[in-house]
Amino acid sequence: MDETLWAILMSWSWRSEVILSLGLLGGIYLTGWRRLRQRRSARVADKRSLALYLTGLALLGLALLSPIDTMASVLFFVHMIQHTLLIMLAPILILLANPFPVMLWGLPTNIRHWLGHLLTRQGPLRQFLWMSTHLPVAWAIYVVTLWSWHHPSAYQAALRSDLVHDLEHMMFFGASVLFWWPVINPAPRPHGHIAYSWRILYVALATLQNTVLAILLSLTEDVLYPYYLSVPRLWQLTASNDQTIGGVIMWSSGSMMYLIVLVVLVMMLLQTWDTHKNTAGG
Repeated sequence: MDETLWAILMSWSWRSEVILSLGLLGGIYLTGWRRLRQRRSARVADKRSLALYLTGLALLGLALLSPIDTMASVLFFVHMIQHTLLIMLAPILILLANPFPVMLWGLPTNIRHWLGHLLTRQGPLRQFLWMSTHLPVAWAIYVVTLWSWHHPSAYQAALRSDLVHDLEHMMFFGASVLFWWPVINPAPRPHGHIAYSWRILYVALATLQNTVLAILLSLTEDVLYPYYLSVPRLWQLTASNDQTIGGVIMWSSGSMMYLIVLVVLVMMLLQTWDTHKNTAGG
């Protein structure tokens, strides 16, 4: 095996700030989950939610600590795999776990009461959630974040600076959580029930913009990110071919996730129609 590749594959980066952050998030959730189980609130703290949440955290760790992070600085297509973990898989799994109520119970009593006050109908945190998870706002934040960081100047700045790279990842994950929030609609639900028809349109438009960005990356003949011309090339893969593969990965992985979500939303919409029809017929 090529020595450079072997060195990269062995390069787990045990970053203390990432490990502590993930450990803190996991610890708070596990504490809240255990407390709710003791109160016999299994409907909120069920084993499925626990598995989803911990898997989401594990994927964040995989994206930020494993050799994927090191290879992302050498191969563009690996960087796209890393972004898929941060934008698609981890946020969806964490939100499907409906983590907010469980994590509140994992906090000390005084902090839990303080946050509860902020989440009242007129509380600032609830108002922020209402505004930032409003469908047009969340969609715009997500798309602008995604496209801005793929601009050559911003993308290359992230590759050359660990601080900027961390900022990029935090913005990707944060914007993705806001984007997927109204689709999955976990608690608290500042918009109540969001019609499935609106959610379908919302995700379909996101699918379209992802396809356009992926096509631009994969079909552009010029190397958009010259940084990759100056790093060791693995498997004799040219920077141009690497970029093409990265665009294909963005298109295929993104389209697959969006399609899965769309299928689920359509099924839930049809189920809602059947329920209304049966109720009206009864």
